[in-house]
Amino acid sequence: MKLEKKSLATALLISLSALLLGLSACQKEEGPAEKAGKEMDKAVDKIGQQIEKAGESVQDAAKSDKK
Repeated sequence: MKLEKKSLATALLISLSALLLGLSACQKEEGPAEKAGKEMDKAVDKIGQQIEKAGESVQDAAKSDKK
């Protein structure tokens, strides 16, 4: 009886491990919404950098006017 329980537990553990390994290997491809979101993030970052550069230019111009 003990051997049957151990065998069953071992088989169950192996099956569960194989299932988890199989599921972790599957990776979903990005859908159109996720791709669009990433493109929007890139665009917002680029705009933010341009605004920061413009602000620095304004500050530089203001400093040179004070001299």
